[in-house]
Amino acid sequence: MELADFDYELPPGLIAQRPLPRRSDSRLLVLAADGLAPLDSDVRQLPQLLRRHDLVVFNDTRVVPARLEARKATGGRVEILLERALPGCAALAQLGSSKPIRPGMVLHCAGGELRVLEGADGMWRLALPQDALQFFERYGSVPLPPYITHAADQSDSERYQSVFARAPGAVAAPTASLHFDDGLLSAIAAAGIGCATLTLHVGAGTFLPVRSARIAGHRMHSEMFSIPQSTVSAVRDCRARGGRVVAIGTTVVRALEAATLAGDGALAPRAGETDIFIRPGFAFKVVDLLLTNFHLPRSTLLMLVAAFAGRDRVLAAYAHAVRQGYRFFSYGDAMLLERCGAGSYNARA
Repeated sequence: MELADFDYELPPGLIAQRPLPRRSDSRLLVLAADGLAPLDSDVRQLPQLLRRHDLVVFNDTRVVPARLEARKATGGRVEILLERALPGCAALAQLGSSKPIRPGMVLHCAGGELRVLEGADGMWRLALPQDALQFFERYGSVPLPPYITHAADQSDSERYQSVFARAPGAVAAPTASLHFDDGLLSAIAAAGIGCATLTLHVGAGTFLPVRSARIAGHRMHSEMFSIPQSTVSAVRDCRARGGRVVAIGTTVVRALEAATLAGDGALAPRAGETDIFIRPGFAFKVVDLLLTNFHLPRSTLLMLVAAFAGRDRVLAAYAHAVRQGYRFFSYGDAMLLERCGAGSYNARA
């Protein structure tokens, strides 16, 4: 398939620049697998849209203040976007500069000197004055996506983070999680719907565009993930009760499906890295429903959603959302999609 197959027209005014006052106030476009027209709803109706014994799976990653401004010895500005912390007071990062970055270069920032060690595939390894997560927590700022035009402020420090964020390491929010507040979580539990968590640390590569005209030529960035035994057991028990697995966000889909592929078709506890690229033709093994935000044109996230619910149906739903004035991207509204087709499933205890 071609990159152009995943394009759509979006008026700039529909790109959400700020979150709504209440997390669960967002609208929800429901797309069922039965071919019916999209249903306009809202996120607070999610417990009524799901069934008793379904299982909702969240990504509990916590966003690090991963953006940092530095200067070269010449005074030239360098923007640093953390990709991941490395052992021994080191980090892997994207470096943005008007002139080339070279190994051995010393960068100056509020936290002291950083040394550029080596680079590959658009990422650079840096030596830091202290542990990377501690360093960025103290001196960094919220890494808002490039389509949000205001500088990050205190409000973003709270709202570009889920209420259940626990494990620090992400440099972008798993934005489907941003719709959930304590009231909605309580309503889900009261409806007899189970909850489980996993961790996938969203990397800086999530902001990188697809540059290959044919999508099969695109190489995904690698991200760290971890799925505990408790979540594997919850999925197994959900299936035994006749329930469905509901992924809250594309990161949850990637983690569950990557772990299943690595386990030869069986979901098992796993921790490691994944560069899985889910696109049309992918055979899903675990996830039945997906709640996700609206994604950028020509993005790998839109390709994943198209693989899950059908490209033509998804793009038609996006056109409906544009006509109805839905809010797009990280601080925007959401979709609830049912997977097209049937898949097999197995879980190891």
